[in-house]
Amino acid sequence: GYEDLPTAVNITWSSINFKTILQWQPKPSGYFYTVEIHGQRADIKRKCILTSETECDVTDVLRNVKETYTAHILSVMPVEMDDFEEPPYAVSEKFTPYSQTVLGKPEIKDYSQDGAKLNVVFKDPLTPYIFPNGSFQNIQDIFQHDLEYKLYYWKDRSSGKKDVTTKSNKFEVSVDSGTNYCFYVQGIIPSRRENRNGQESKVLCTSIEKNILDEYGTEVFIILTVIAVTVITLAIVLPVVLCKRKKAKKARDVREKELLNGV
Repeated sequence: GYEDLPTAVNITWSSINFKTILQWQPKPSGYFYTVEIHGQRADIKRKCILTSETECDVTDVLRNVKETYTAHILSVMPVEMDDFEEPPYAVSEKFTPYSQTVLGKPEIKDYSQDGAKLNVVFKDPLTPYIFPNGSFQNIQDIFQHDLEYKLYYWKDRSSGKKDVTTKSNKFEVSVDSGTNYCFYVQGIIPSRRENRNGQESKVLCTSIEKNILDEYGTEVFIILTVIAVTVITLAIVLPVVLCKRKKAKKARDVREKELLNGV
């Protein structure tokens, strides 16, 4: 009978960009699971009926993303029991997609560094939900003004980060000309108490051409200055020294000649 069936434990919701998977334990043996999704203002929806798996994609029954849901994981026999006998079940914690789904990684579409300006253009992550025309909604379509993005950027080979925020899909920030920068973008929902920060995009770095002064800075400037001063000094001093040596040699030759004539 149903009273002997174990019930699900460790029930968890896993949701990224509103794609939501329900998971639990243990693996069933001699019985199955059926998932019921209960909303506060919605009819009960059944998913993954008579499944031997321990996870269920419930995305399509959570379309009202601001609704709060609970999942009942029913332990059921492979054949129908007495209609009056209710199968044992376990209840999940409450889940509200709008406030609990994790923001996925933004996709960097384009970036450039033009002089003292760093420009970054990115795309909003897509959700599984579609518009009537068949195109997928992105997270901006759902969160609207609740969503913002933050760009973290720093000089290449440096640990000092700066950040700037936008509600659009591009950044333009002032940077040091001639210096490469690395950066990443992250979605944020400031109104949330938990899961405020989304996943980080991949880190990218600009690659501008550097001359030797950009690469090594003041050290090279000092070395080049010393070399230039040395060359100029030699150019001035060397002719004087050579001239004095020439005059000294000429005077010495004259004295030697006078001495020989005297003899």
